[in-house]
Amino acid sequence: MADSGRNKYASPSGSPQAGRKKAQQSPSSRTRYQVSAPGHCFRKVTLTKPTFCHHCSDFIWGLVGFLCEVCNFMSHEKCLKHVRTVCSCMAPTLVRLPVAHCFGPAGQKRRFCCVCRKNLEGSSALRCEVCELHVHSDCAPFSCSDCRLCHQDGTQDYDTYHHHWREGNMASGARCEVCKRTCGSSDVLSGMRCEWCGLTAHASCYVTVRPECGMGRLHNMILHPACVNICSRNFSKMHLFRISETSQCELDNLDDVDSVTPAAAKDNQSTTPTDTGKQTLKVFDGDDAVKRNQFRLVSIPRITKNEEVVETSLRAYYLPDEPQDYELQLQVQDQQPALLTDDIINRNGTADDKAVFKDFAPDVWLLRAKPRDSEVVRIYPGWLKVGAAHVSITVGKESTVDWAIKEALVQLGKQDENPDDFNLVEVFMGCKQVQRQVLTSQELLLDKLQEIRKVSLRQMNQTRFCIVENRNRVPQVNLLLGGLPLQLDREEYTQLLRTHLEVKNHLVTITHIYSSQGAVVLQISCFSEAERIFMLAKDSSIDGKQLTSLVIPQIITSKLPKGGCPLLVYVNPKSGGLKGREILYNFRKILNPHQVFELTNGGPLAGLHTFREVPRFQILVCGGDGTVGWVLGVLEAIRHKLACPEPAIGIIPLGTGNDLARVLRWGAGYSGEDPHSILLSLEEAEEVEMDRWTILLDAQEMAEDGKENGFLEPPKIVHMNNYFGLGIDAELSLDFHHAREEEPGKFNSRFHNKGVYVKVGLQKLSHTRNLHKDIKLQVDKQDVELPSIEGLIFLNIPSWGSGADLWGSDSDSRYGKPRIDDGMLEVVGVTGVVHMGQVQGGLRSGIRIAQGTYIRITVTKPIPVQVDGEPWIQSPGQIIISAAGPKVRMLRKYKGKQKKQPSGTPKEVRAESPAVSEGAQ
Repeated sequence: MADSGRNKYASPSGSPQAGRKKAQQSPSSRTRYQVSAPGHCFRKVTLTKPTFCHHCSDFIWGLVGFLCEVCNFMSHEKCLKHVRTVCSCMAPTLVRLPVAHCFGPAGQKRRFCCVCRKNLEGSSALRCEVCELHVHSDCAPFSCSDCRLCHQDGTQDYDTYHHHWREGNMASGARCEVCKRTCGSSDVLSGMRCEWCGLTAHASCYVTVRPECGMGRLHNMILHPACVNICSRNFSKMHLFRISETSQCELDNLDDVDSVTPAAAKDNQSTTPTDTGKQTLKVFDGDDAVKRNQFRLVSIPRITKNEEVVETSLRAYYLPDEPQDYELQLQVQDQQPALLTDDIINRNGTADDKAVFKDFAPDVWLLRAKPRDSEVVRIYPGWLKVGAAHVSITVGKESTVDWAIKEALVQLGKQDENPDDFNLVEVFMGCKQVQRQVLTSQELLLDKLQEIRKVSLRQMNQTRFCIVENRNRVPQVNLLLGGLPLQLDREEYTQLLRTHLEVKNHLVTITHIYSSQGAVVLQISCFSEAERIFMLAKDSSIDGKQLTSLVIPQIITSKLPKGGCPLLVYVNPKSGGLKGREILYNFRKILNPHQVFELTNGGPLAGLHTFREVPRFQILVCGGDGTVGWVLGVLEAIRHKLACPEPAIGIIPLGTGNDLARVLRWGAGYSGEDPHSILLSLEEAEEVEMDRWTILLDAQEMAEDGKENGFLEPPKIVHMNNYFGLGIDAELSLDFHHAREEEPGKFNSRFHNKGVYVKVGLQKLSHTRNLHKDIKLQVDKQDVELPSIEGLIFLNIPSWGSGADLWGSDSDSRYGKPRIDDGMLEVVGVTGVVHMGQVQGGLRSGIRIAQGTYIRITVTKPIPVQVDGEPWIQSPGQIIISAAGPKVRMLRKYKGKQKKQPSGTPKEVRAESPAVSEGAQ
């Protein structure tokens, strides 16, 4: 990053009166006020609406406030000398290590833009999926890459992690860790919060907080970024964190606007033909902006001087430089190439049906930097593990990159090092991607700066130069490829990959094979080859099945904190309507996104493979009972390959019935509880064991003489966690399943799903099946006579059909009290839909038939069956139910009151109440 050579940000001394010096004598004679925080350009304004101070978050009484013309920071007069919040135009200078953001559509809660500090309204708002950055879509290009550092990136080795502070958008009741006073606000962007540990503080207090971050109350659950290693040079952050590409496509579509988009001036003053005192200019900041037609609207008086126009244009592009170093050039549009898009940088939530220019078109100008004979360039050493320290060198017309490296090494105390062992890297800290380019040794640095400014002044403000050691390290990229045929050996998988993906054997090695899941893990020693295979696999299919491709991080177990138990989170975003997507975002933000996996993107295998060497971890499944069964099934299949073969599993219920979650006290369904509190409850939960059962369909047992009875196809094997039903219960599930397949978009809430169940149940009121005549039952090799029933249900847990107690609570000397770990199944019958409705209402229980550990059922005609809510029609044959190996460990919510959390770890509750809008003129 280059400096203009002037020290513009001198700190005021003494009282506010002493600080009321003119920052510069503008043509309009408006007095500017300087503060100790760099970048701000305050002027006195008259308030026309109820307004709050951004420093103390108190209401500003009276008609006078002080507004920053760059970032809209509003302040009391008394607060000016205490302001420590840096202006948005200086944000790139605070970045310790550039990390790009992962933008997606904003949520429903009210937030404030972290660039222009205004309220986010409309569909153009964006949020980072990893940190608490919220911006307008037109403000996003002016945000820099200051996201959380969640992993070591190949050559990096950071063992000390500092707090990652983000301003505002916190709970209105949050308290400062230093002074213990309220620091949050729902009215303005105010207060600072660490996005790792949750510690909150005032902007004037957080600088006194110890810089090292201990990860807060959830430190045992969080996968520490020092433990995660991933080579990510050619992959976007969306790919690294396995974030669905739909949200990224929505963001990219903002660059493809064809119609004339409305725009507002920087200060939101309306511009109309009748406003004879103002004129509006279209200002471009470089050749790239002209090509893309990305401009800013600048509203200025009709009678003004060039210096003020230049200064206003710099403020519109969040540039902190002096106007004397820039000039405006008239841009003749008909001499430019065809414009690709219209203005995308000026929406700020304006209504799409308003036209900005009706009777006249504004003048078009190009903001250019004046040629300079010398510049001061900041050089950042790439080997520092903490801080954003830099050295400054003055470069002239003859200064080469090689000379700059030697000069920087002298100032950094490495004059004895060989300059040939170092490179100078140009780093563009864009909001969506960090781009690095190694400069050649004889390249003229001053020409490079002028070239960047010609392309984009905004890009120059977000560019820095780093000096790094020249090391040749062999990259190791791990890709998980799924969707392959099942049960093949290494040679067959190798041949498949060579045929369909043209894999180069000298660069690619198969390190792990999961034949039961149809997946392999590739270790690739070339970035370009890894990127090619990753993208090609996403567009390939084998035997009609689409392949999946995921970048897998490596967990360095030797760096795991002692006594830590990281949490592996699975979220099914299709469960619970929109709640699944919001939970996914919240857990990525609270935890390390490398430990949060979206089940619709590769299934459970990716997470279990990532955690395969972790000696102790827990699992949290966010979904319905079917999602829990899916995770348990994959865990059972690859348990022998895990260092922790029996991780305990907790649940956030997002399904319709959620019977297993009810039994384990996690509730009947998720209703917007605070994710931070849920994680604390998980930490305090108790471990319990639960039986799992194997169901063999169409199975034939060995005859007594040792000869196996013949059958045409091998038995179908399924696993059961909750219950197994035959007859009317399964028939209702089957009808519901068919209705959901016809119109899947309507089944996005538990209330609607239960309504469909009631509807299909009413249609079966007059239906009689006489199930007891169509099946024969054996329990522990003893024949059991069935009463007249329409449905037969085998229970593993004491909850059925959305919480109903089908077995009943009455004591019976013939049977023991059911438990989820007693190794027994309860056999219950129902006489029809009316009986099922009475059970649901708590008026009666089912018909108790038996308890046992080994069940054999003979079916004489096709009959509906369902396992944990998954129904189908079962043909005649044998069904055998037996215990499925070892019990699984589940987490049951603690009955007592949640332990009080220490101060400094506030909950992640966000204020949703509407705030009073601000206004100034």
